[in-house]
Amino acid sequence: MFVLAELEDTVKIEPSAFIKRDHDAITDVLNEKYANKVVQEVGLCICVFDILSTSDRYILYGDGCSYVKVTFRMTVFRPYIGEVLTGKIKSCSPQGIRVSMEFFDDIHLPKETLLDGTSFDPAEQIFVWNYEGEKLFMDIDERIRFKVLAENFADATPSVHPSTSAAGRRQSVADTTASNDLVANSTKIPPYALTGTLQQDGLGLCSWWGS
Repeated sequence: MFVLAELEDTVKIEPSAFIKRDHDAITDVLNEKYANKVVQEVGLCICVFDILSTSDRYILYGDGCSYVKVTFRMTVFRPYIGEVLTGKIKSCSPQGIRVSMEFFDDIHLPKETLLDGTSFDPAEQIFVWNYEGEKLFMDIDERIRFKVLAENFADATPSVHPSTSAAGRRQSVADTTASNDLVANSTKIPPYALTGTLQQDGLGLCSWWGS
């Protein structure tokens, strides 16, 4: 579930941080930049694990800040395909189940990957597994065990395009910002997402299996 990823970056240290030890100052900057953020084809960064090497510091003229090239290892959340994980049901829709692991919510179990005999209850807004004549409800916040089926990285970098009004004039900054926010909210794609399945013995609600 968690792996170590080796990364390189140039760290900018503000003069106010010069009183810190080099290791602490560099670690603080890296954690602020990377923690809880997705690096493409790497995964969700959690925190700095260790620092492998640093270059000599240099200061740019008229800047006052110190710069240092760093090679470091980051603790990253990136389960391997086929790994079995446990989370909680966050929400349900006719398309499937969304699972949360507290620190990561972009896990989807499509309805096609649920157990045979599972159906969506529109009144309760949950899925129900019909097992040997008994209805087993998959309630919100129930602990659920699933297997990772696929992962997907998407470029979530916002793009801003010049826009004009109906009269042909350029929109104001406020108008442009509002339009961009509306588009972003309506087409939001997570930078990193997992797809899971329940189609294997031992998967499903933990309460079904006595654990």
